[in-house]
Amino acid sequence: MPKISVIIPVYNVEKYLRECLDSVVGQTLEDIEIICINDGSSDDSLKILEEYVAKDNRIKVLSQHNKGAGEARNAGINAARGEYLAFIDGDDFYHTDFCKKMHNKALLTNSDVVVCAARSYNIKKKKYNKMPWSLVEEYLPQKDVFNYKDMNKYIFIFSQNWNWNKIFKKEFIDKNHISFQSLYRTNDLFFTCKALICADKISVVNEELVVYRTGMKTNSQSTNHLHPLDFYEAFKTLREYLISIDKFEDVEQCYINWALKGLINNVISVKDKTVKYKMGNFLYNSGLEYLGLCSVDFRDIYLQSDYEEFIDQFYKYRKKMFGYEKSKNHYFIYLFGLRLVVKRRFLCQK
Repeated sequence: MPKISVIIPVYNVEKYLRECLDSVVGQTLEDIEIICINDGSSDDSLKILEEYVAKDNRIKVLSQHNKGAGEARNAGINAARGEYLAFIDGDDFYHTDFCKKMHNKALLTNSDVVVCAARSYNIKKKKYNKMPWSLVEEYLPQKDVFNYKDMNKYIFIFSQNWNWNKIFKKEFIDKNHISFQSLYRTNDLFFTCKALICADKISVVNEELVVYRTGMKTNSQSTNHLHPLDFYEAFKTLREYLISIDKFEDVEQCYINWALKGLINNVISVKDKTVKYKMGNFLYNSGLEYLGLCSVDFRDIYLQSDYEEFIDQFYKYRKKMFGYEKSKNHYFIYLFGLRLVVKRRFLCQK
């Protein structure tokens, strides 16, 4: 049994795939298997994968028609034999010691999930940047091993809903029937959040062990307008699941913060005015109410720095859907017909 199965969904990333594969093949922990899922690529990605298979017998390639990264990762999970699962996209790359340090932590603590920090690399500016939101130290409990009960206000926020800055015990994933959604975007939110809720033991490696590439025109973040409500489906599924296992009230404050942040980020990221209007119309008529965001008490909102940034963004969209005012002590945001009042200070201390 390999110590870690590294699962890589691959779709038209020929420009960056070699760097990704080199970072995985060159891991200081050699006892790994590498499962690449060619998700219907039309460029030379498959050719590159076959080139690496010929050089390294740890690499296995699966092919499928284009179904999205979520389904590709599910195929990888089904084929995996490793003790732990790791995920990375074909345009990102690992630090050389990612597998070794994450696996050592997992063995030391017998964790179901291990989380690390990450940094980004902007291909246009050719510059690395810090990503402090990848692992927010101030939200972590003062203990080496923890679970959601130790940080119910921050469990979805302390490390984002990314799958690629974490490893997961395979037995734990199978036992809890945790899988990725069949969405083009945000397909890892439910997978990761469900894992964090179900995990008895979570631990952290406080080092930047993954690099997330930015500045491309073809990644999911740059094509939000094609699947504008995938994020809604992800948050909807998460809310339904939390209610079904009677844990929603335990993490409601965290969920509201995470869902509201996701909503605002996704609306802002869509540049197409027609799509933005349709999103607003849907959310205003039913979506916001279903997510439980129609009557938010802003005393429960604690991501002040994020909301300061959002408010600045709203100022740029003072049209039919957005309005913005400010007084000495408050911000007034008009979002899809809702008047949200935010005091100009940190409203909820840790």
